[in-house]
Amino acid sequence: MVRTKGSIILCGAFLFVAWNALLLLYLWGRPPIGRLGEGGGAEPGGKEEWGVGRERVGRVNLAEEMIRLAEEVEVQLDTQKKLLKQIESHRSAWAQQESVGKRQVDPVKGAKQVAVQPLKTPGFLLNGLDGREQTDTKSSQKPDGTAAPISRLKDSPEKAVNVEGTTPAPSPEPIIPILVIACDRVTVKRSLDRLIQYRPSAELYPIIVSQDCGHAETARVIGSYGDQVTHISQPDLSDIRVRPEHRKFQGYYKIARHYRWALNQVFNTFSQPTVVIVEDDLEVAPDFFEYFRALYPILRADPTLWCVSAWNDNGRDALVDSSKAELLYRTDFFPGLGWMLLKELWDELEPKWPSAFWDDWMRQPEQRKNRSCIRPEISRTITFGRKGVSLGQFFDQYLRYIKLNTEFVPFTKRDLSYLLKENYDDAFVKEVYSATLVKIEDLQQGGRLRGPGPYRVKYSSRDSFKAFARNLGVMDDLKSGVPRTGYRGVVGFLHRGRRVFLAPPDGWTHYDISWS
Repeated sequence: MVRTKGSIILCGAFLFVAWNALLLLYLWGRPPIGRLGEGGGAEPGGKEEWGVGRERVGRVNLAEEMIRLAEEVEVQLDTQKKLLKQIESHRSAWAQQESVGKRQVDPVKGAKQVAVQPLKTPGFLLNGLDGREQTDTKSSQKPDGTAAPISRLKDSPEKAVNVEGTTPAPSPEPIIPILVIACDRVTVKRSLDRLIQYRPSAELYPIIVSQDCGHAETARVIGSYGDQVTHISQPDLSDIRVRPEHRKFQGYYKIARHYRWALNQVFNTFSQPTVVIVEDDLEVAPDFFEYFRALYPILRADPTLWCVSAWNDNGRDALVDSSKAELLYRTDFFPGLGWMLLKELWDELEPKWPSAFWDDWMRQPEQRKNRSCIRPEISRTITFGRKGVSLGQFFDQYLRYIKLNTEFVPFTKRDLSYLLKENYDDAFVKEVYSATLVKIEDLQQGGRLRGPGPYRVKYSSRDSFKAFARNLGVMDDLKSGVPRTGYRGVVGFLHRGRRVFLAPPDGWTHYDISWS
């Protein structure tokens, strides 16, 4: 093809020279152009015929004739220059396309890809060295007249198309920002050190630290990380007017205000599609980023999910299977403590965001709308912040004993579609209600039970649930009628090495909010 293009250019140049030579000969032998009414022989019907006009040629001033010829030649040369410029522009375009095609040949397999660089010459884009396929890019021009990259014109994410096959290359991975909610804990350094240590890519996982309280020492700690994190500060540090009986809860009001401001920054100022929220007293597991990366498409695909959490409320060492770090579950209870949400959910929640106690507000039926979260068997976060606005509530009894996963699980290489509601519910109900029904005494004595289970303990009221939960060592509180880690009313855990389901009667339909 390159040889053919060269021949075309040579032919064009030869025709140019020949045309100008013929033109000069013609003009030299041409009689002068008569003026209207003078009968110069140029116009039909003039006073003198062609033969008579020739006798006057000798009387024409030679200098005037040469000027006239020069002017006409100049007009013709201008026309030819424009033609040459067009030929030259096409030649440069061909050369550019040839070089682009060469750069995109796979040196091993010879696979060719569609170029995504904008070309200066609109109208076509060569798609390989053999010229078998061309792509029209007339609609790809930007307002300034240059061609836009082809990938920007598609509704789907950018893809490099393999001409030799039918399967497109993988789409670029989505960016998943990590939002660290901070205040006046200088121990935020522990959180940031682990996040940066385990973060596989600063580009895919930008860390945004949002600080409230205006604590200078904490600000210096955050600032010491330089461009490894983005440090933003909540501008409104004023006290919030509350009812007299809520003055002791001022901290909860400020936290809710800070969350609202920080999430608006991530979604509206930074224009991110999703975020993972952690607080300044959380330490993450080695596969923390892998966990959220793998579950992001599941959250996107299933409208019955509204979050992914790294936390297991009943994640104490004695209650989890340490050999099954890969186990994941659906839960109707909002866990928090390291959780991912989408911008679409924030657009729904932000207009009615509460003034305080945002996490319990999230657990109300009006917000949850029968949606669930994903949670792990073994937590991917632990909290080390005993002191805070909750004054250590639950910390000494539960939180300090939560087990943090230490085994890296390659979740992105696993098929997690079983977590979709359409695949999960039937299998879950079958497993729970086919489990052997036992009394709590049988579990506590253990001698009469054979095998690792699963076993099922049935509760039928709020009081029976709380009594059984306390005796089996799991958290007994309910929020809007939902037990911690519960799904369809069922709480699953390990007891003395046996899998146990604390479950309502078969045929469960809904949570009873009066149980809270």
